[in-house]
Amino acid sequence: MTIAAADPHPHAAAMAHLSSADERVAALVARVGPCRLGLHTTGAFGRQELFGALVEAIVSQQLSPKAADTIFARVRALTSAALAPEGLLALPEERLRGAGLSGAKTRSVRDLAEHVARGDLALEALPSLDDEAVIAALTRVRGIGRWTAEMVLIFQLGRPDVLPVGDLGVQKGFQKLFGLRKLPTSERMVKLAKPFRPHRSVLSWYLWRVNEER
Repeated sequence: MTIAAADPHPHAAAMAHLSSADERVAALVARVGPCRLGLHTTGAFGRQELFGALVEAIVSQQLSPKAADTIFARVRALTSAALAPEGLLALPEERLRGAGLSGAKTRSVRDLAEHVARGDLALEALPSLDDEAVIAALTRVRGIGRWTAEMVLIFQLGRPDVLPVGDLGVQKGFQKLFGLRKLPTSERMVKLAKPFRPHRSVLSWYLWRVNEER
């Protein structure tokens, strides 16, 4: 897929780099079309937006998108104002459970709210931190692991070079696209993705699309 240097698409440089690095990826980019990753964000999220995104990430763990959307909408509806740490902490745990959260997710959401309310997690500072520092800060919260932190890096902070090797969709994408006999190890994926740096977030987006192909 040839992309002109003057192409205004925000991922034009990334798509051109991926396509020039590997013919299999080039064919994938041509089939799928322009990357739609993060076109609705600027990467400059504030405290309120990031808090809501993190709550949604916790709610969504191990759920289908439809179920996650339904439960997150119920959680948001529990407060009259925008979703915020203070408002969430004012809610009895029973109301969060009543919205559809499991006991573990209720504890995780409250732990996130407590970290933010105490100032132990300064969400407004995250955009100024490097990727690993963001991951370290977020994973101190109960229920937030490296995968969730990486999703925040990609989808909320707009970081360009994140490779979530713990993501099953990315693993399956590598396996199918590169014709591997089994799911690759983290080390294998890092090695395979080396030619695509510093655009591995866009690569990950295309690897997710591989799983949608028949």
